Amino acid sequence: MNDTPGWASPGSAPSDGQNPGVSGPAEPADRPGRPPSDQPDQSGQAPQGPGVKWSQEQPPPGQWSAPTGPTGPAPGQAPPPPPPGPGWGTQPPAGPGGYGGPGGYGGPAGHGAWGGGWGGPPPAAKPGVIPLRPLGVGEILDGAVSTMRTYWRTVLGISLTVAVLTEVVAVLFQGLVLDQTRTDALNDPSASLDELSRAMGDALLSSGAVFLISLIGTVVATALLTTVTSRAVLGKSVTLGEAWRDARPRIPRLFGLIFLLLLVAAGTVAAGSLPGILVTVAGGGGAGLALAILGMLGTGVVALWLMIRFSLASPALMLEKQGITKAMSRSTKLVRGSWWRIFGIQLLATFIANIVASIIVIPFTFLAAALSGDGIAGFLNGAGDIGWTFLVVSGIGSVIGSTITFPITAGVTVLLYIDQRIRREALDLELARAAGVQGYGSDAPGTTPRS
Repeated sequence: MNDTPGWASPGSAPSDGQNPGVSGPAEPADRPGRPPSDQPDQSGQAPQGPGVKWSQEQPPPGQWSAPTGPTGPAPGQAPPPPPPGPGWGTQPPAGPGGYGGPGGYGGPAGHGAWGGGWGGPPPAAKPGVIPLRPLGVGEILDGAVSTMRTYWRTVLGISLTVAVLTEVVAVLFQGLVLDQTRTDALNDPSASLDELSRAMGDALLSSGAVFLISLIGTVVATALLTTVTSRAVLGKSVTLGEAWRDARPRIPRLFGLIFLLLLVAAGTVAAGSLPGILVTVAGGGGAGLALAILGMLGTGVVALWLMIRFSLASPALMLEKQGITKAMSRSTKLVRGSWWRIFGIQLLATFIANIVASIIVIPFTFLAAALSGDGIAGFLNGAGDIGWTFLVVSGIGSVIGSTITFPITAGVTVLLYIDQRIRREALDLELARAAGVQGYGSDAPGTTPRS
């Protein structure tokens, strides 16, 4: 008897009155190479009867198979190991997470059948514009563009409305409030230091005002497009009216968030430039101006760090129905440890959006300069008259450019928020359930560990 584990004589233990050395079942009568029981063998002796032991070593019942011909294993020898073909032996138990159940490697949802190679896990579910897993840079940008392309009526309707309102405010501010004659000193080599200081202050005020107006428009567009993008992730459409009804109760808090963020950024930059301003007022002249510029640059870096840290507060406020301070806290938690990644993705998205906007805005700018009094030559020399004609024509180009770029920057911000929650809070499981994806769980194929 071979005592190797896994090998035993077929059948059960011998019953009472039976010789323990004789195996339970009799040899098959039609076994090849064996004479029938009622005929003598080659030695001329009669067979011993049906109880004669014909084999001492046999595999277990579940693996035994009769030899197929003269080339099969001789009696008393162990059969060769079973081939690794499909269906050999007992397969693992079925179950949602087992190899034999649905979603496992042996089930119909698996990537490879049992015995047919392991392969890799199947791709993550993608009910909408992004796959439900941690996203790469290209997937975030592609998701923003796909949202604009798939739901273009709603997306372009929102962005066009915000762009028109934003540009009207900017044009009115530049035409009614700013005095262009005070900035002409920047192009005058004989201008005094006081004139240069006032001209630089007016130029900074003009640029800062336009930037702040554009920032407000971007944040508002992000808030209104948050509903569209969040539904697009689930593969569901939303109309302009539904997006407005969903965002309208949050608009007052959204403007409060915008005001607070602008106050933080402006306060930070003002605190850095205040010493230089005081020195300039006290008669420091050039030294005070240089100190003010250095202070503004230094605190500008701090303000940028804070703005990226709070950049996900707007989608957190809109989607989680949070208050202002809670939304800022949520953004801080989601950005922590990923500041450079989020900064890089938003910088890339802004760079792409600016390139697209420039392709549209630059021709309108030259057209506006050609329609102005001094023409294109005066505009290129810096001596052109920036009047109402120039502001209106160039503003039309800005509206068209903003209509296209708002969905890109807004979509990237919302998808960054969703991506950070997928990485930290397994939001993909909730999104899969909301989208109606069957059998999607934490142990389903295609899921990835959270970082």
